[in-house]
Amino acid sequence: MGTKQSAEFRQEAVRVALTSGLARKQVAADFGIGFSTLSRWVRQDRKTLPEPSVQSDLEREVAMLRKENRLLREEREVLKKATIH
Repeated sequence: MGTKQSAEFRQEAVRVALTSGLARKQVAADFGIGFSTLSRWVRQDRKTLPEPSVQSDLEREVAMLRKENRLLREEREVLKKATIH
């Protein structure tokens, strides 16, 4: 049986496996753990973490677009005032 890894180590390995775009075998090798161990950690973490809903993603995007729209309107008003004077 191998050594027990810290929770931080495990979380970082799972994060890299899910976000880096690297093959899981490569991530496992980079972290010095077995491929099956990394796969098990990813499966377990996916079960415990709630899936991000499409609705929340859309809400975040709408909020970002509204903020950008507000900024662009403010910039347009400044430019209008600058051309008048």
